[in-house]
Amino acid sequence: MVMQSINPATNELLAEFDTWDDATLDEVMTQVSYGFADWSQLTPLEDRCLLLRRLADVLRDDQDLLAELITLEMGKLYTEAMAEVEKCAVLCEFYADHADEMLADELVETDASKSYVAYLPLGVILGVMPWNYPFWQVMRFAVPAVTAGNLAVLKHASNVPQCALALEEVFRKAGYPDGIFTNLMITSSQVEQVIRHPAVQGVALTGSETAGRKVASIAGYELKKTVLELGGSDAFIVLENANMKAAIQGALKGRFQNMGQSCIAAKRFILDNYISEDFIADFKTAIEEHFVAGDPMDKNTTLAPMARQDLLDELHDQVMRSVELGAELVCGGYQLDREGCYYAPTILKNITSNMPAFNEEFFGPVAIVLKASEPAHALGLANATDFGLAGSVWSDDLATAESIAIGMQSGASFVNSISFSDPRMPFGGIKNSGYGRELSAEGLREFVNIKSVWIK
Repeated sequence: MVMQSINPATNELLAEFDTWDDATLDEVMTQVSYGFADWSQLTPLEDRCLLLRRLADVLRDDQDLLAELITLEMGKLYTEAMAEVEKCAVLCEFYADHADEMLADELVETDASKSYVAYLPLGVILGVMPWNYPFWQVMRFAVPAVTAGNLAVLKHASNVPQCALALEEVFRKAGYPDGIFTNLMITSSQVEQVIRHPAVQGVALTGSETAGRKVASIAGYELKKTVLELGGSDAFIVLENANMKAAIQGALKGRFQNMGQSCIAAKRFILDNYISEDFIADFKTAIEEHFVAGDPMDKNTTLAPMARQDLLDELHDQVMRSVELGAELVCGGYQLDREGCYYAPTILKNITSNMPAFNEEFFGPVAIVLKASEPAHALGLANATDFGLAGSVWSDDLATAESIAIGMQSGASFVNSISFSDPRMPFGGIKNSGYGRELSAEGLREFVNIKSVWIK
């Protein structure tokens, strides 16, 4: 099979890469496994943290070139790609500063002369990663894994092969030994072979529910740890006493950054009845005034293409099926008449529970509007989904807003801010959004042996 790198802004074929056969894959995995003892036992954590700082330096030194590659390969705005690379560098520095304390032995008072909890690496960890944040999603898995003393192997999305290779080069330029981070040029059908390899001790996946269930099933049979970050349909609740200007700006960024192609994006806008029509009108105006389609490398462009035509077609089908069932298009709902995978920013209202807009994740620039009669009703609507990744509440009544935030069935909730991931805070979901956590101390300890040691 051949992997193709296609520019979604122009549909131009940028590059092609042959995938490995099963024998090559097995040989690479065996070679990788030989390096675990040296990395985990002979490379002190202090040295691993120094490499993290070099990794941050390389990311910043090559930031413009890496950002350009991200934009060319998956289509996001160049300014957003630059911010993605910077966030990766910040992640490296965070763990360089704090990994020592997070992985330190923890003394526990027992009947023993000495007893403690040790955090020890497991082995090779497989990351199955998506295209929408082709650097950040990978680094979010790989940095804590290798810092804890594991080895990381990557199965990246097939439409971003150049980003995958660039990530491997970034680790090499930072001075990491061969085999610490390895890109696997394989198809999705070969992931099972990697999971079942004896050296692999865990799997981190960011992707769809379907992929998560399949990976979890295989890893579960092999009794190997998994962390899954799957889809999301985040609620964006606006109460009557919210700062409307701030909420509209939050709605623009929260729904449409990365062209709406984010698990943690605001997707369901739950509005208090009293302010709903004004909010919808102002939101529509803000969309019309803000977005200008164009080359995502151009600093004046604010509307980028979606990553692939098939993804755009799937999104449009969801929109049209909802409209056929009675949803109303406030704006958008069509592909732009230009070269590339551009979809008009869209607002859907008059949503009922039998529509795709109510039940499915919309992975693109479509905002779904629901109305609530009171805060308790808004919370009920927010929780009326199979997903549970994140959500936000907008209100000047902080006590009520915090109460709703706590009541959200999600892995994270925000008051007067869009949802986002922060290296200092654990990130992950519940329900069909997955399980396990990335980032912070919790993420660093997901792929370690939490070992009790008792001495008398």
